[in-house]
Formats: sequence, C-alpha cells, structure tokens
Amino acid sequence: MQQIILKRILTISKDREIHNFARDYCNELFGADDISEAHNSIAQVNPDLILLDSSLYSDNIHKLADNNDDSVNRIPIVAINKDEYSENDYEFENVGVYDYVNGMKDHGKMQEIINEIKDQKVTVKLEEIDNEENKSRFFADDIADQVCMVGKSPSMQNTIKMIKMVSASRCNPILILGETGTGKELVAKAIHNIRHPNEQFVAVNCAALTANLLESELFGHVKGSFTSADRDKTGLLELAGCGTIFLDEISEMPMELQAKLLRVLEEKRFRKVGGTKNITCKATIIASCNRKLLDEVNENKFRRDLYYRLNISPIVVSPLRSPDRKEDIALIAEYFLKTSTISPEKRNKVTS
Repeated sequence: MQQIILKRILTISKDREIHNFARDYCNELFGADDISEAHNSIAQVNPDLILLDSSLYSDNIHKLADNNDDSVNRIPIVAINKDEYSENDYEFENVGVYDYVNGMKDHGKMQEIINEIKDQKVTVKLEEIDNEENKSRFFADDIADQVCMVGKSPSMQNTIKMIKMVSASRCNPILILGETGTGKELVAKAIHNIRHPNEQFVAVNCAALTANLLESELFGHVKGSFTSADRDKTGLLELAGCGTIFLDEISEMPMELQAKLLRVLEEKRFRKVGGTKNITCKATIIASCNRKLLDEVNENKFRRDLYYRLNISPIVVSPLRSPDRKEDIALIAEYFLKTSTISPEKRNKVTS
C-alpha cells in the first residue's frame, strides 16, 4: 500500500529525532522550538497537523489545545512520546489533543492517524457545484474538474489556454509567474492533474528552508554525509516519481543550489548529498516566482542560464486588480459563499 502523507506538518520540539520521524509523513516540514514560537508559525504555515513533543506536557499544552484561536483549533494536534511506554495517554485526551504516538518506531499508529486526518479533512470539491449549469457559470472551460480556477475573464481564459497548451506539450521544466496570492500553485496542480492525474504532486517552498536543508529535501542524503545524517533520506525529486515537483518561489533558492538544479534539468539525473549513485529524475519540474525574474538575473541574484532554461513557455497569472480580471471578483466571491467551509454554521446564510 502506498504511504499517504500530508502537505504540511509543524513540529513543536527541539528534538531532531522527532523532526526526522515527522519528515516521512509530509511534503513540507516546519519546526518550532516551543509553544510560544508555534503560534507565529501556525499563522504563517497553516499546517495540516501539529506534532507535539510530549516532554513539553504542562499547562503549555492547554494554552495551545484549549484557546480561542480558530486558526489553531481546527488543526489536529498529535502528541508524540519518545518513550514507548507512557502512562499519560489519558491526560493528552483531557487537554484536547487529537491523538498520541508512543515511541519513535510506531509508524503504523502514525500512518493510521494521517489516514484519519485525510479522511476528515474538509476539501471543497467540484461535486458541490453539482450540475453543469453551475460549472459553466463559475468556470471558463469544460475541463473544470482538472483546472479548478474560478473566473471567466479574458485574462483567465488566456491563462487556461496556456495551461492546456503547456500540459499537452513535453515542456519540462515549466515556469509560472505571478504576484503572491494569484494562484500559482493552483496552476501547477492543474498542469499536474492533466499530465499526471494518478501520480504524486510534491510541493516545496524554497523560501522557507535554509540552503543546506533545502538541498537535503530536494536531493536526499546518504547516512553519514553530514553530522546529523543518521540514516538515508529520500529526496523530493525522487519521491515525486513520474509525477510533479513544484518549486515555489524559486527566486529564493541559493545560487549554489541553482547550479545543481540546472544540472538536473539538463541531464535528468542527480545524486543524493554524499552519494555516488546517479538517480534518474522522471518528474515534471514546475517552478514559480512572485518577482520579475529577469530583474533578479540582471541584479545577479538569479543564474542567467537557469532563467533561460526555465523560461521556455512561461504562464503568467494576473492579479485580480488587473483591468482584464475585474469581472472575476464578483464571481469568485459568489463561489466562495457557495463552497467555503470556514464557518459551516453560516453556510447559505450570507446571500449577497
């Protein structure tokens, strides 16, 4: 059975073993040393799961699990004990923790929890817009099941036309340009859904990781390649398989790592950190940027050769304030009212 993973996990712990344990169950891993730091991280990261070191067990857990912050309350909190035998399981339940894992080897229990969270996670699906008339109202094209982007403006129609054209081609890599919040990841997922509907979609935020961690996340590493490498790690390029890897905010990637990525794009092969074996990269590589990438090149902040390798057939996503997208604003608002699950008790009560 293929292992099911979440998109983002936030660990609250200083323990590297717990970080390594969590890394196997997510595409993106974020860390906070303590409860106070976690509150800021939750707002920025919006994780699918919070993995909490049980050694922090005290009134601090009450502060995290029992509070008035909806952004925290809706996220499952799982406590993890390094000790395989704990007598405090019932106490975790009493403070509102979703579940607990005893010991660093209980991967079966962790996978069971991940599966439950996946099943319970409320995902807005097109089935909620349950007839063709409504689909045609909100979406500009007949492939709405694959390109879930609301809007019928000329700009949106051009974007979808580019998505379809690039998806049907052999173009690899693919570059998506647009300001923050314009939906670059939606475009990436649309391309993935058309090209590789049954394969893995892996996303990594290049701005959220240090250079060394980003290299390890992308390429993986072999045991002993650096001080904390206590076991082999599969990189995201390999994990993506024949699917898609999405490099969000690629302009934030360090220059030395850009050179390694360029070699992957040219040779379709890479090596793990500290490794000697070549691994074939079969995935479609999609990169996004919220800046003018050519300006970054001219300012020597981005490699010119990598820019030209990426900029083969770029897809540009316009912001809503653009004159040719203004008609999408009311349509998006109406769609949001019909489908949002942020406040289920208010659904269908707000009508205009």
